[in-house]
Amino acid sequence: MTTITKKDLVDRIAEKSGNKRVVVKRVIQSFLDEIVAELGEGNRLEFRDFGVFEIRARAARVAQNPKTMEKVFVPQKRTVKFKIGRLMKQRLFGNDEVPAARHARVVNPESRTANDGA
Repeated sequence: MTTITKKDLVDRIAEKSGNKRVVVKRVIQSFLDEIVAELGEGNRLEFRDFGVFEIRARAARVAQNPKTMEKVFVPQKRTVKFKIGRLMKQRLFGNDEVPAARHARVVNPESRTANDGA
């Protein structure tokens, strides 16, 4: 597994698009800043076929320090949840995971009888 940085993405996009790296970097940073701002306001961001970002609240709980076995209170906190979109799911996991509503019923024409209406 390789770690790809923002700089790597900027370089790739600049090369593919023919734009200067500084322009691409500004656009990407503006995009990321807007995502953070919208999530900070509690908004849900939906990018069709890519995925959905949304804020979720984690309930307060009592945890335990494994070294001392002492009980520790963990306060409620907000976290970001990402739900993968259809096209990304297909790209990452293959076309086998197409939603059930999209599956067509396949009928073997040789197995039809006169009562099938075909």
